[in-house]
Amino acid sequence: MSRILTQNLVPGMITAEDVYSYNNQLIIAKDTPLTDKVITKLEFYSVLSIRIKDGSEDTSAESEVPAGLTEDAPYSAKVKATPEYKKFRKDFNESLKSFRTNINDVVAKHTINTDELLSNASKLLEGNPSGIHIFDMLHNMREFDDPTYAHSLNVALICNVFGKWLDMPRQDVHMLTLCGMLHDVGKMKIPENIISKPDKLSNEEYSIIKTHTVEGFNILKAVDIDDHVRNAALMHHERCDGSGYPFGLTTERIDRFARIIAIADVYDAMTSPRVYRGPMCPFKVIEIFESEGLQKYDPEYILVFLEYIVNTYMNNRVRLSNGMEGDVVLINKLSLSRPMVRCGNHYIDLSREKGISIEAII
Repeated sequence: MSRILTQNLVPGMITAEDVYSYNNQLIIAKDTPLTDKVITKLEFYSVLSIRIKDGSEDTSAESEVPAGLTEDAPYSAKVKATPEYKKFRKDFNESLKSFRTNINDVVAKHTINTDELLSNASKLLEGNPSGIHIFDMLHNMREFDDPTYAHSLNVALICNVFGKWLDMPRQDVHMLTLCGMLHDVGKMKIPENIISKPDKLSNEEYSIIKTHTVEGFNILKAVDIDDHVRNAALMHHERCDGSGYPFGLTTERIDRFARIIAIADVYDAMTSPRVYRGPMCPFKVIEIFESEGLQKYDPEYILVFLEYIVNTYMNNRVRLSNGMEGDVVLINKLSLSRPMVRCGNHYIDLSREKGISIEAII
Protein backbone atom coordinates (compact mmCIF):
# COMPACT_ATOMS: atom_id res chain seq x y z
CA MET A 1 0.00 0.00 0.00
CA SER A 2 1.06 3.60 -0.53
CA ARG A 3 0.52 6.77 1.49
CA ILE A 4 -0.91 9.49 -0.75
CA LEU A 5 -1.48 13.16 -0.03
CA THR A 6 -5.20 13.98 -0.02
CA GLN A 7 -4.61 16.59 -2.72
CA ASN A 8 -3.26 13.83 -4.99
CA LEU A 9 -6.10 11.34 -4.48
CA VAL A 10 -8.23 10.40 -7.50
CA PRO A 11 -11.58 8.60 -7.77
CA GLY A 12 -11.23 4.84 -8.07
CA MET A 13 -8.46 4.46 -5.48
CA ILE A 14 -9.31 2.16 -2.56
CA THR A 15 -8.50 2.94 1.07
CA ALA A 16 -6.09 0.56 2.83
CA GLU A 17 -6.97 1.74 6.36
CA ASP A 18 -9.77 3.15 8.47
CA VAL A 19 -9.54 6.96 8.40
CA TYR A 20 -10.41 8.91 11.54
CA SER A 21 -10.92 12.61 12.24
CA TYR A 22 -8.92 14.47 14.86
CA ASN A 23 -11.62 13.78 17.47
CA ASN A 24 -11.50 10.02 16.72
CA GLN A 25 -14.61 9.92 14.54
CA LEU A 26 -14.52 7.31 11.76
CA ILE A 27 -14.68 9.17 8.45
CA ILE A 28 -14.05 6.40 5.92
CA ALA A 29 -13.74 2.65 6.46
CA LYS A 30 -10.96 0.51 5.02
CA ASP A 31 -11.59 -0.86 1.50
CA THR A 32 -13.77 2.14 0.53
CA PRO A 33 -13.53 3.12 -3.16
CA LEU A 34 -12.79 6.84 -3.42
CA THR A 35 -15.23 9.17 -5.17
CA ASP A 36 -15.16 12.94 -5.58
CA LYS A 37 -17.57 13.16 -2.65
CA VAL A 38 -15.39 11.00 -0.40
CA ILE A 39 -12.24 12.97 -1.28
CA THR A 40 -14.07 16.23 -0.52
CA LYS A 41 -15.05 14.76 2.85
CA LEU A 42 -11.39 14.03 3.64
CA GLU A 43 -10.46 17.60 2.78
CA PHE A 44 -13.32 18.90 4.94
CA TYR A 45 -11.92 17.00 7.96
CA SER A 46 -8.36 18.28 7.20
CA VAL A 47 -6.97 14.78 6.61
CA LEU A 48 -3.59 15.37 4.98
CA SER A 49 -2.90 11.89 3.64
CA ILE A 50 -4.19 8.31 3.71
CA ARG A 51 -2.94 4.89 2.72
CA ILE A 52 -4.42 3.40 -0.43
CA LYS A 53 -4.10 -0.07 -1.92
CA ASP A 54 -1.37 -0.29 -4.54
CA GLY A 55 -2.99 -0.58 -7.94
CA SER A 56 -6.36 -0.15 -6.19
CA GLU A 57 -7.40 -3.56 -7.43
CA ASP A 58 -5.67 -5.82 -4.92
CA THR A 59 -7.80 -6.43 -1.84
CA SER A 60 -5.82 -9.33 -0.40
CA ALA A 61 -4.28 -8.64 2.99
CA GLU A 62 -1.23 -10.64 2.00
CA SER A 63 -0.26 -8.08 -0.63
CA GLU A 64 0.23 -5.46 2.09
CA VAL A 65 2.74 -7.52 4.11
CA PRO A 66 6.13 -8.45 2.59
CA ALA A 67 6.91 -12.15 2.32
CA GLY A 68 8.24 -13.72 5.50
CA LEU A 69 6.62 -11.17 7.84
CA THR A 70 3.45 -11.38 9.86
CA GLU A 71 0.73 -8.73 9.90
CA ASP A 72 1.85 -7.61 13.39
CA ALA A 73 5.52 -7.22 12.45
CA PRO A 74 7.05 -3.82 13.27
CA TYR A 75 6.44 -1.19 10.61
CA SER A 76 10.18 -0.68 10.12
CA ALA A 77 10.63 -4.40 9.38
CA LYS A 78 7.89 -4.21 6.76
CA VAL A 79 9.55 -1.18 5.16
CA LYS A 80 12.98 -2.83 5.05
CA ALA A 81 11.51 -5.95 3.45
CA THR A 82 9.97 -4.06 0.52
CA PRO A 83 11.55 -3.96 -2.96
CA GLU A 84 11.13 -0.17 -2.80
CA TYR A 85 13.40 0.10 0.26
CA LYS A 86 16.03 -2.26 -1.16
CA LYS A 87 16.13 -0.27 -4.39
CA PHE A 88 16.30 3.02 -2.49
CA ARG A 89 19.18 1.79 -0.35
CA LYS A 90 21.13 0.66 -3.42
CA ASP A 91 20.43 3.93 -5.27
CA PHE A 92 21.32 5.98 -2.17
CA ASN A 93 24.75 4.35 -1.94
CA GLU A 94 25.39 4.97 -5.63
CA SER A 95 24.20 8.57 -5.43
CA LEU A 96 26.32 9.17 -2.35
CA LYS A 97 29.49 8.14 -4.20
CA SER A 98 28.71 10.49 -7.08
CA PHE A 99 27.75 13.24 -4.64
CA ARG A 100 31.09 12.96 -2.79
CA THR A 101 32.97 13.40 -6.06
CA ASN A 102 30.87 16.43 -7.05
CA ILE A 103 31.32 18.15 -3.68
CA ASN A 104 35.07 17.51 -3.68
CA ASP A 105 35.29 19.03 -7.17
CA VAL A 106 33.49 22.15 -5.92
CA VAL A 107 36.04 22.57 -3.14
CA ALA A 108 39.23 21.55 -4.95
CA LYS A 109 38.59 22.58 -8.56
CA HIS A 110 35.94 25.33 -8.17
CA THR A 111 33.83 23.52 -10.75
CA ILE A 112 30.22 22.46 -10.39
CA ASN A 113 27.79 20.40 -12.40
CA THR A 114 24.37 21.31 -11.04
CA ASP A 115 22.56 18.94 -13.42
CA GLU A 116 24.56 16.00 -12.11
CA LEU A 117 24.03 17.09 -8.50
CA LEU A 118 20.28 17.34 -8.99
CA SER A 119 20.20 13.97 -10.74
CA ASN A 120 21.49 12.39 -7.51
CA ALA A 121 18.31 13.56 -5.79
CA SER A 122 15.88 12.97 -8.65
CA LYS A 123 16.99 9.34 -9.01
CA LEU A 124 16.08 8.73 -5.37
CA LEU A 125 12.71 10.44 -5.80
CA GLU A 126 11.70 8.51 -8.95
CA GLY A 127 8.29 6.88 -8.69
CA ASN A 128 7.51 8.79 -5.51
CA PRO A 129 6.13 12.15 -6.64
CA SER A 130 4.51 13.00 -3.28
CA GLY A 131 7.76 12.30 -1.46
CA ILE A 132 6.05 10.81 1.58
CA HIS A 133 7.88 7.49 1.36
CA ILE A 134 11.24 9.28 1.46
CA PHE A 135 10.83 9.67 5.22
CA ASP A 136 10.12 5.96 5.61
CA MET A 137 13.29 5.26 3.63
CA LEU A 138 15.52 7.73 5.48
CA HIS A 139 14.31 6.73 8.93
CA ASN A 140 15.35 3.15 8.24
CA MET A 141 18.81 4.09 6.95
CA ARG A 142 20.06 5.88 10.05
CA GLU A 143 23.27 3.84 10.29
CA PHE A 144 25.00 6.41 8.08
CA ASP A 145 26.94 8.41 10.68
CA ASP A 146 28.11 11.03 8.21
CA PRO A 147 27.88 14.67 9.35
CA THR A 148 28.59 16.02 5.86
CA TYR A 149 27.93 13.94 2.74
CA ALA A 150 25.02 11.68 3.72
CA HIS A 151 23.54 14.46 5.84
CA SER A 152 23.64 16.92 2.94
CA LEU A 153 22.02 14.42 0.59
CA ASN A 154 19.34 13.74 3.21
CA VAL A 155 18.67 17.46 3.62
CA ALA A 156 18.40 17.86 -0.15
CA LEU A 157 15.78 15.08 -0.33
CA ILE A 158 13.83 16.52 2.60
CA CYS A 159 13.95 19.98 1.01
CA ASN A 160 12.69 18.65 -2.30
CA VAL A 161 9.62 17.25 -0.55
CA PHE A 162 9.30 20.29 1.72
CA GLY A 163 9.31 22.63 -1.28
CA LYS A 164 6.38 20.70 -2.76
CA TRP A 165 4.50 20.92 0.55
CA LEU A 166 4.99 24.69 0.31
CA ASP A 167 3.63 24.68 -3.27
CA MET A 168 6.84 26.28 -4.55
CA PRO A 169 7.33 26.54 -8.33
CA ARG A 170 9.30 23.68 -9.87
CA GLN A 171 12.40 25.82 -10.44
CA ASP A 172 12.35 26.94 -6.80
CA VAL A 173 12.09 23.32 -5.66
CA HIS A 174 15.18 22.53 -7.74
CA MET A 175 16.96 25.56 -6.25
CA LEU A 176 15.99 24.50 -2.73
CA THR A 177 17.26 20.95 -3.40
CA LEU A 178 20.59 22.37 -4.58
CA CYS A 179 20.77 24.57 -1.47
CA GLY A 180 20.32 21.45 0.65
CA MET A 181 23.13 19.64 -1.15
CA LEU A 182 25.62 22.49 -0.72
CA HIS A 183 24.59 24.02 2.61
CA ASP A 184 27.40 22.26 4.54
CA VAL A 185 30.11 22.47 1.88
CA GLY A 186 32.15 24.66 4.25
CA LYS A 187 32.70 21.66 6.54
CA MET A 188 35.24 20.47 3.98
CA LYS A 189 37.50 23.16 5.46
CA ILE A 190 37.06 22.00 9.06
CA PRO A 191 39.66 19.53 10.45
CA GLU A 192 38.37 15.94 10.45
CA ASN A 193 39.36 15.40 14.09
CA ILE A 194 36.88 18.14 15.06
CA ILE A 195 34.10 17.07 12.67
CA SER A 196 34.24 13.46 13.94
CA LYS A 197 35.11 14.10 17.59
CA PRO A 198 33.12 11.63 19.77
CA ASP A 199 33.16 13.87 22.84
CA LYS A 200 31.79 17.30 23.64
CA LEU A 201 33.55 20.05 21.69
CA SER A 202 35.61 22.60 23.58
CA ASN A 203 34.65 26.26 23.21
CA GLU A 204 37.56 26.72 20.82
CA GLU A 205 36.55 23.69 18.71
CA TYR A 206 32.93 24.87 18.60
CA SER A 207 34.13 28.27 17.39
CA ILE A 208 36.01 26.51 14.59
CA ILE A 209 32.93 24.45 13.64
CA LYS A 210 30.88 27.64 13.39
CA THR A 211 33.22 29.00 10.72
CA HIS A 212 31.88 26.44 8.22
CA THR A 213 29.10 28.86 7.24
CA VAL A 214 31.50 31.58 6.12
CA GLU A 215 33.88 28.98 4.65
CA GLY A 216 31.01 27.57 2.59
CA PHE A 217 30.07 31.02 1.32
CA ASN A 218 33.68 31.69 0.32
CA ILE A 219 33.95 28.35 -1.51
CA LEU A 220 30.77 29.08 -3.46
CA LYS A 221 31.90 32.61 -4.34
CA ALA A 222 34.34 31.02 -6.76
CA VAL A 223 31.62 28.91 -8.38
CA ASP A 224 29.04 29.92 -10.98
CA ILE A 225 25.91 29.42 -8.90
CA ASP A 226 22.83 31.34 -7.74
CA ASP A 227 23.12 33.69 -4.75
CA HIS A 228 20.39 31.75 -2.92
CA VAL A 229 22.73 28.74 -2.74
CA ARG A 230 25.59 30.88 -1.39
CA ASN A 231 23.26 32.47 1.14
CA ALA A 232 21.94 29.08 2.26
CA ALA A 233 25.50 27.99 3.04
CA LEU A 234 26.13 31.25 4.91
CA MET A 235 22.83 31.65 6.75
CA HIS A 236 21.43 28.18 7.52
CA HIS A 237 22.41 28.54 11.19
CA GLU A 238 20.81 31.97 11.54
CA ARG A 239 17.59 32.00 13.55
CA CYS A 240 14.60 34.29 13.19
CA ASP A 241 14.93 35.54 16.79
CA GLY A 242 18.53 36.63 16.19
CA SER A 243 20.06 33.80 18.26
CA GLY A 244 21.88 32.14 15.37
CA TYR A 245 25.27 32.60 13.71
CA PRO A 246 27.45 33.90 12.10
CA PHE A 247 25.81 37.34 12.20
CA GLY A 248 22.78 37.02 14.50
CA LEU A 249 20.39 38.01 11.72
CA THR A 250 16.62 38.18 12.24
CA THR A 251 13.84 36.96 9.94
CA GLU A 252 13.70 39.67 7.29
CA ARG A 253 17.48 39.64 6.77
CA ILE A 254 17.77 35.87 6.32
CA ASP A 255 17.46 34.52 2.77
CA ARG A 256 14.12 32.70 2.45
CA PHE A 257 15.82 29.58 1.10
CA ALA A 258 18.14 29.59 4.11
CA ARG A 259 15.11 29.80 6.42
CA ILE A 260 13.75 26.61 4.86
CA ILE A 261 17.13 24.85 4.87
CA ALA A 262 17.49 25.62 8.59
CA ILE A 263 14.42 23.51 9.40
CA ALA A 264 15.39 20.53 7.23
CA ASP A 265 19.00 20.70 8.46
CA VAL A 266 18.06 20.56 12.15
CA TYR A 267 15.42 17.87 11.61
CA ASP A 268 17.81 15.54 9.81
CA ALA A 269 20.71 16.23 12.18
CA MET A 270 18.62 15.49 15.26
CA THR A 271 16.98 12.32 13.89
CA SER A 272 20.32 10.92 12.63
CA PRO A 273 22.94 9.12 14.75
CA ARG A 274 26.15 10.90 15.60
CA VAL A 275 29.41 9.53 16.98
CA TYR A 276 28.49 10.98 20.38
CA ARG A 277 24.79 9.93 20.52
CA GLY A 278 22.12 7.80 18.92
CA PRO A 279 19.32 9.20 16.74
CA MET A 280 16.57 11.17 18.46
CA CYS A 281 13.01 9.94 18.06
CA PRO A 282 11.24 12.10 15.42
CA PHE A 283 8.40 12.78 17.87
CA LYS A 284 10.91 14.19 20.37
CA VAL A 285 12.27 16.46 17.64
CA ILE A 286 8.75 17.53 16.68
CA GLU A 287 8.09 18.34 20.35
CA ILE A 288 11.19 20.56 20.46
CA PHE A 289 10.08 22.33 17.29
CA GLU A 290 6.61 22.84 18.79
CA SER A 291 8.00 24.34 22.00
CA GLU A 292 10.51 26.76 20.53
CA GLY A 293 10.14 26.58 16.76
CA LEU A 294 7.87 29.58 16.26
CA GLN A 295 10.49 31.86 17.77
CA LYS A 296 13.54 30.48 16.01
CA TYR A 297 12.07 29.46 12.66
CA ASP A 298 9.83 31.23 10.18
CA PRO A 299 6.22 30.33 11.14
CA GLU A 300 5.25 30.34 7.46
CA TYR A 301 7.55 27.35 6.96
CA ILE A 302 7.78 25.53 10.30
CA LEU A 303 4.00 25.14 10.69
CA VAL A 304 3.69 23.52 7.26
CA PHE A 305 6.68 21.28 7.92
CA LEU A 306 5.42 20.01 11.26
CA GLU A 307 1.88 19.35 10.05
CA TYR A 308 3.10 17.30 7.10
CA ILE A 309 6.10 15.59 8.71
CA VAL A 310 4.11 14.14 11.59
CA ASN A 311 1.70 12.52 9.12
CA THR A 312 4.58 10.62 7.52
CA TYR A 313 4.78 8.60 10.75
CA MET A 314 1.15 7.46 10.74
CA ASN A 315 0.87 3.67 11.30
CA ASN A 316 4.49 3.44 12.49
CA ARG A 317 5.12 1.13 15.44
CA VAL A 318 6.38 3.05 18.46
CA ARG A 319 7.65 2.31 21.95
CA LEU A 320 6.20 4.44 24.75
CA SER A 321 7.93 5.68 27.90
CA ASN A 322 5.83 3.23 29.96
CA GLY A 323 7.31 0.29 28.02
CA MET A 324 4.21 -0.41 25.90
CA GLU A 325 4.41 -0.76 22.13
CA GLY A 326 1.75 0.25 19.65
CA ASP A 327 0.90 1.90 16.34
CA VAL A 328 0.30 5.59 15.67
CA VAL A 329 -3.32 5.72 14.50
CA LEU A 330 -4.35 9.35 14.88
CA ILE A 331 -2.52 12.70 14.84
CA ASN A 332 -3.65 15.32 17.35
CA LYS A 333 -3.63 18.52 15.35
CA LEU A 334 -3.20 20.75 18.41
CA SER A 335 -0.37 18.62 19.83
CA LEU A 336 1.44 17.07 16.88
CA SER A 337 4.13 15.34 18.96
CA ARG A 338 1.51 13.54 21.05
CA PRO A 339 -0.66 11.36 18.76
CA MET A 340 -3.08 8.58 19.64
CA VAL A 341 -1.43 5.17 19.84
CA ARG A 342 -3.18 1.81 19.60
CA CYS A 343 -1.61 -0.80 21.89
CA GLY A 344 -3.51 -3.99 21.08
CA ASN A 345 -7.14 -3.19 21.85
CA HIS A 346 -6.17 -0.26 24.07
CA TYR A 347 -6.00 3.31 22.77
CA ILE A 348 -3.72 5.86 24.46
CA ASP A 349 -4.27 9.54 23.65
CA LEU A 350 -0.89 11.09 24.45
CA SER A 351 -2.37 14.59 24.28
CA ARG A 352 -4.30 13.65 27.44
CA GLU A 353 -1.79 11.27 29.03
CA LYS A 354 0.89 13.87 29.74
CA GLY A 355 3.01 11.45 31.76
CA ILE A 356 3.56 9.14 28.75
CA SER A 357 5.52 9.98 25.61
CA ILE A 358 6.91 8.27 22.53
CA GLU A 359 10.49 7.11 23.13
CA ALA A 360 11.28 5.49 19.78
CA ILE A 361 9.94 4.40 16.42
CA ILE A 362 10.57 0.67 16.03
